[in-house]
Amino acid sequence: MSACLIVRAQVVDATVKGAFDRWYHEEHLRDCIRDFGGHRAWRGWSEVDPSVHYAVYEFDDVAQARAVLGSDALKRRAAEFDGKWGDKVVRNRDLVEVFQTIAS
Repeated sequence: MSACLIVRAQVVDATVKGAFDRWYHEEHLRDCIRDFGGHRAWRGWSEVDPSVHYAVYEFDDVAQARAVLGSDALKRRAAEFDGKWGDKVVRNRDLVEVFQTIAS
C-alpha cells in the first residue's frame, strides 16, 4: 500500500501568508516532490484554521516514504524552509501508511 508524508505548517506571522503561499506554489512543492522522488503531491489551507497549511507527498510504499525522513534531500529542503521563514512559520511532519482505500 502507499504512504504519505504530511507536513503541517502554521503561519504564525500573518503578514507572510501570501508570500509563503506563493513560494509553496511556485517553488517548494515542485522541488520537494522532485527531490523526494514521490508519486505525487498536493497542498491546501485548512478551512478550520486559516493559518494552517498542509502539504501531502504520496509514495508507493511506506519504506520509500520513511527513507525521505532521514535523507539529505529533506535536510536541504528543511534548511531552506527554516532560512526563509524562521519562526514566522512552524511545522511538523507525520508519516501515514495507507491500509485501506474506498472509491465511490
